[in-house]
Amino acid sequence: MTPAMACLEVETKIPDADSVEIQYQKGVIHLCDTGIKNVPNKYILPVYERPGEKKVDKCNIKLPVIDFAEMQGPNRSQVVKSLAKACEEFGFFQVTNHGIPHDILHELEDVVRRFFEMPFEERAKFMSTDMRAPVRYGTSFNQNKDGVFCWRDFLKLTCHPLSEVLPSWPSSPVDFRQAMLLYSKKTNMMFQTLMNAVLESLGLDSTTENDDEEDILKQCEEGSQLMVANCYPTCPEPDLTLGMPPHSDYGFLTLLLQGEAEGLQIQHKGKWLIVKPLANSFVVNVGDHLEIFSNGRYKSVLHRVLVNSKRTRISVASLHSLSFSTTVRPSPKLIDEKNPRLYKDTDFASFMEYVSSCEPKEKNFLESRKLTC
Repeated sequence: MTPAMACLEVETKIPDADSVEIQYQKGVIHLCDTGIKNVPNKYILPVYERPGEKKVDKCNIKLPVIDFAEMQGPNRSQVVKSLAKACEEFGFFQVTNHGIPHDILHELEDVVRRFFEMPFEERAKFMSTDMRAPVRYGTSFNQNKDGVFCWRDFLKLTCHPLSEVLPSWPSSPVDFRQAMLLYSKKTNMMFQTLMNAVLESLGLDSTTENDDEEDILKQCEEGSQLMVANCYPTCPEPDLTLGMPPHSDYGFLTLLLQGEAEGLQIQHKGKWLIVKPLANSFVVNVGDHLEIFSNGRYKSVLHRVLVNSKRTRISVASLHSLSFSTTVRPSPKLIDEKNPRLYKDTDFASFMEYVSSCEPKEKNFLESRKLTC
């Protein structure tokens, strides 16, 4: 063998590092389509972070259940008390009898699945490294900064103002926009009703004008909504990686349609516990902004996503907060001598600057917003 041939053989055996990285940037679905049998090193977590290391990680948790219909009936005061307890002790709860027809939810899950099943070239039209893009298809958690990638592809859609952003949403599948539009409106209405009850549970009257504090409910009505469709493909070695790492959500409330396949885990009393899917329900969690607004009374909670080797999991999250330009701060009505202010002012721009400058981990952003004693 001549030296030139030997060199050529070596080159064919050792892929260029940049070309391999580009393949990862195309997402997990594209990677799985190549027929991989093992999880690439790019996705393998350090041993101490792997989900399969402790048997306790497979235990379930029964979240508090909030009956949405009863919350709007004669038992409202009792339901609001249950809501307060759920926000204080768990940071998560499940909502039943929400009034969104099952066929709407089924159609949404179906059209999202069909979007992720489209050829890569179609999905790639919406790929962007700009985290502020109104429509963004991507992979992992923060692919610009993640050292180890997550086993997840996603599509993020900004929902406000709808008239401006709707034309930029994917038009394939043909029924995608209509299904997502209807779902965004339904979940936004649910969020408004839940926030009204949350304010009541905090002892705040959202209908009273106050010179020191604008009507927070009005700000929520005019606020931000971000829908995130997630795809977690089947994984050949699910105990080596995660669909999403431990994190908290930045907004006030997140409404999650998690489908029939389990995967969501929350950290409760130091243990990772699986949230079993409850048919025709939503999982709702407290976000960082609500923790700040409540001055720590309600806590955002770390959660993560497991993957599995048997079936692809689809979920759709709807994240709600104030407008991207509005400052979030602790409610003055929840601050006194016994309850001093615990958090700095913040806004979406601060959050974006933080996640763009480092690898986001757990609740680090919220920790950066706490006042030091």
